[in-house]
Amino acid sequence: MPGVLTDLSLQTNAIPARQRPWRPTPYQLIGGAFWLAMSAATWHMPIGSDFGQHASAIERVKADWWHPANPLLDLPGTGSPYFTPYTVGLGLIAKATRLAGWQVLKACGPLNLALIITGIGAFTRTLSTRRWAPVLALVAYVLLWGPDFKEWSGFLGAQSMTRGLTYPSAFAIGLTFWCWAITGRLARREAGVRAYSALGLLTGLVLLVHPITAIGTAIGIGALALGWQRRWTPLAVAPVTLAVAALWPYFSVFSLIGDPTVDAVHWRLYRDLWGWYGLALAGLPALLWRLRRNRLDPLVVMFALCCAVAAYGWFSGHYTYGRIFGLLLVPLQFALAVELAESRTDLSAGPPSRHSAWGWLPGFGRSRRTPSGGPVRPEGSWAAAPVQPAAGRVSGTATPRPLLALSAVLGAVAAYLGLLAQGGALLPEHLGPFHFQQLSRWASYRWAAQHTRPGDVLLTDGDWSTHVMPAYGVFLIAPTWPDPSVPAAVRHQREADLRTYFAPSATPADQRRIANLYHVRWAIVRRSQATPADSTLVATSSRTAERLYRLSSG
Repeated sequence: MPGVLTDLSLQTNAIPARQRPWRPTPYQLIGGAFWLAMSAATWHMPIGSDFGQHASAIERVKADWWHPANPLLDLPGTGSPYFTPYTVGLGLIAKATRLAGWQVLKACGPLNLALIITGIGAFTRTLSTRRWAPVLALVAYVLLWGPDFKEWSGFLGAQSMTRGLTYPSAFAIGLTFWCWAITGRLARREAGVRAYSALGLLTGLVLLVHPITAIGTAIGIGALALGWQRRWTPLAVAPVTLAVAALWPYFSVFSLIGDPTVDAVHWRLYRDLWGWYGLALAGLPALLWRLRRNRLDPLVVMFALCCAVAAYGWFSGHYTYGRIFGLLLVPLQFALAVELAESRTDLSAGPPSRHSAWGWLPGFGRSRRTPSGGPVRPEGSWAAAPVQPAAGRVSGTATPRPLLALSAVLGAVAAYLGLLAQGGALLPEHLGPFHFQQLSRWASYRWAAQHTRPGDVLLTDGDWSTHVMPAYGVFLIAPTWPDPSVPAAVRHQREADLRTYFAPSATPADQRRIANLYHVRWAIVRRSQATPADSTLVATSSRTAERLYRLSSG
């Protein structure tokens, strides 16, 4: 009877798993708070930088989804690489909802951020089972760039996120993290050809949306497969990826290989390596330790191959490959995050490990282990996949305490400098004794856009106006960014005509000729520029003093 009573009491006190109260993880709390704050900052950020070009492409699809015009020029858009599945999909949404292209693109910021945050969490779970590993990875990813923030598409530090989250590159990076997470799961289960073929559909989408990011995607998939599976089955990804890309009707992604059109724009990515990327080096000791433990560690292989791509871009003069820096830093950032998270231990499992640098803190004790020596697997569908001990860590090779201390110090210093550089995305410029760098806020051009209509042709040579006004659907006569689908001779002629129109020596006859040639209806003129020929003043900006004129000669 005592034994029976004991069994009954145990059954009575037991709580079924499905009835246990749900408790959010640290990553769900912190990631959710970051999503809310950054989504609000993105929504309130004025239109600027590359936003106008992408919104203009959406407007072209909205106007004619099968034969859209060039995003910026009143020319056919055949072969333009801006008509990706991302842009075409948003264009169809804009057509169905009758929303403006810029409104649909703005709404994508929070969605892309959710894709990135969940992707970082899923990928980090393939590297570590620690609850705080995804939190540290997210912090490292948004802060550990350079001591001087730089805004660039696909470089998603916190500052760059405020505008770049709406871009196709952000969508591609979110998909990349998920591709890596899925690959890690498949590699550890030694999945077959069918599973990797399905993954090829996703990588094909990344290739079409942002080809340079797809290089990093492929490198990560190869590194994970090489480090954890070492079979030929992951190669099934390649033919499916290429088939998806080949079937896309709007442009040929293969024609972009070796295309030098935008190389001159990207040489700046190599100009200041320390200022743009230096803080990520805080993760170098952790990455070198992973190399010592396992020469085929996925993060090590990923870093080496990304460095090779960046070096090729520099030595070949194809500086467009410098965009790989946006993913090259990930192995450094995540190696640091994982090593620091792995040093966190649970006091409930016993006294602190002698290898733990933080064992004296509450909640930091010896790592819990299964009878076989592997880490306890957390609950959840993604974390439930078979996980190698401590992300491939060989049994008995715990991280040395001095290395943990060094990583902690470097990480803290880098995070502080990164916060000063990136914190201005969410914090005021001055907060107590701290000074946070701020992203420039572009002037609004709604004062002009309320008079123009999508499809009108606009003459302007201001830096802000040429970037912003296309967001409202107007055409320019010269492109803001080179488009490989427009022959170089055509671009150069249009740029020359634009310079001629606004030159101090331009005659009314010159201006009429150019306005008639390109069917120009509007002109935005800077304060120092003369009134155009045959024009009527319509509006003036209170901030920039630019003037909008309606042209009768066009």
